[in-house]
Amino acid sequence: MLNGVGFLLILGCVFGSFLLAGGKMEVILHALPHEMMAIVGAAVGSFIVGNSLATVKNAGKGMLRAFKGSRWKDSDYRDLLTLMFGLLSTFKKGGATGIEPHLDNPKESKLFMPYPRLLADHHLIEFICDYLRMMTINFEDPHQLAEAMENDLDKHHAEELMPQTALQTMADGLPAIGIIAAVLGIIKTMGSIDQPVEVLGAMIGGALVGTFLGVLLAYCAVGPLSSKLLGIIEDDSKPYMIAKTAILGHAHGLATQVAIEIARRMVPSSFAPTFQQLETTLDEAKNDLNALPA
Repeated sequence: MLNGVGFLLILGCVFGSFLLAGGKMEVILHALPHEMMAIVGAAVGSFIVGNSLATVKNAGKGMLRAFKGSRWKDSDYRDLLTLMFGLLSTFKKGGATGIEPHLDNPKESKLFMPYPRLLADHHLIEFICDYLRMMTINFEDPHQLAEAMENDLDKHHAEELMPQTALQTMADGLPAIGIIAAVLGIIKTMGSIDQPVEVLGAMIGGALVGTFLGVLLAYCAVGPLSSKLLGIIEDDSKPYMIAKTAILGHAHGLATQVAIEIARRMVPSSFAPTFQQLETTLDEAKNDLNALPA
């Protein structure tokens, strides 16, 4: 919704100011189809040549993510903290024997099932389960565990950023591609140098539409969407940091509720539950855990 408002504002102000200044839309509309064909075709073709098939596919998904926004809401962060509390409490109480059944099949686990939105993020669930499983096989050095988690997160983040980087590269190249389209228009104009001034003026105006479109698409469409995607990727990486903080707190021997409180401080400020809200939620979670069969 917000993206749509922004694009309408861009188009309204750009073309509205052009019309108010006495500009003629006929010149732009006449040149628009073939200029767009040249610019968009060259940009997409260069994008395909310069990137792997996986990156091209993920870039399309990334554009959709830029329109949808971050999938994490305040309730999701609260659910994640509650889930980590349940897992770590079960681990501390029952050891490897108590936690392994939940890690082997999260979709059937009574600890995971109350949080379907979290279960839908299979990368996050795998991350949590893998590192808790490591701790069940005597991977107890918190520093080694922290290093392994950090390397894993760096790899995941780099993979997530590849489509965004590719889109930003496209945005950076669009003004130059617009110049290519404009040069072709000038070449066409020079081939018709014997035409009247009115005709030549319209042809030059049409050629300059290429430069205009290249800059417009770069700085008012692809570039902003790429920047927004970067912000969304950063936001969607926060849950991994929260899970990492909670697990490392447990590995260092902290009380479970203390580890979760430290993890709470990693939640973005606009989504973070207060200390009292989290305490109330965890008290309810304790009752649910006590009700589970041993």
